[in-house]
Amino acid sequence: MADVNTIRSAAGSRAAQIDEGLRAHMNKVYATMSIGMLITFAVAWAVGTAPGLLAVFRDPVTLQPNILGWIIMFAPLAMVFMFGAAINKLSAAGAQTFFYAFAGVMGLSLSWIFVAFTGMSIAQIFLITSIAFAGLSLWGYTTKKDISGWGSFLIMGVIGLVVASIVNLFLGSPAIMFAISALGVLIFAGLTAYDTQNIKNTYLAHAHHGDQEWLQKSGIMGALSLYLNFINMFMMLLQLFGNRE
Repeated sequence: MADVNTIRSAAGSRAAQIDEGLRAHMNKVYATMSIGMLITFAVAWAVGTAPGLLAVFRDPVTLQPNILGWIIMFAPLAMVFMFGAAINKLSAAGAQTFFYAFAGVMGLSLSWIFVAFTGMSIAQIFLITSIAFAGLSLWGYTTKKDISGWGSFLIMGVIGLVVASIVNLFLGSPAIMFAISALGVLIFAGLTAYDTQNIKNTYLAHAHHGDQEWLQKSGIMGALSLYLNFINMFMMLLQLFGNRE
């Protein structure tokens, strides 16, 4: 009986350690994401409110990008693919530095919003996005429902959005832009819940291995996923409901 009690006690202690580790892991994910968001909006505001800096990338009147602007526009997408390909070769510190550099480049690509939309509108949409994101992420973390099956459909939706967005860069159709934004809000809302549950489940599946370096890099990848969901929801809500200058 003593051996059984000892085993149960050890199992309970191990479970408590994993639960504590999970909370610390999720806190690190959200903290990393939040720092990335801060970098992005600080860079976007600094460039977007300085006409001379913004003119390096876009026409100050029409806001149409020049050659450098097109490069900046597609640079975040290229960096995401680079990050995924290089994550196994990077240290945890290197992966975190890459993520923060990515957040800065994303800020450059979004700087035009501070000219196109009113400051109050940007603040209001940011607050709405934050509330929606928090609720969706909390649901993804706490729900007992397995939503892993959503992944393939949501990723297909993202690919469709990317293709449609690139096509509409040349067509300039307001109707297509409206459809992209409306569908995008739904897709990235679903991804927020899905990615949160996936981050949680990935940690629980690997916590027993004790590979802290891998878990740290996994947390940074999780922060990147949630960051992208937030940014995309924000931009699409801004396109739908933002007040233009």
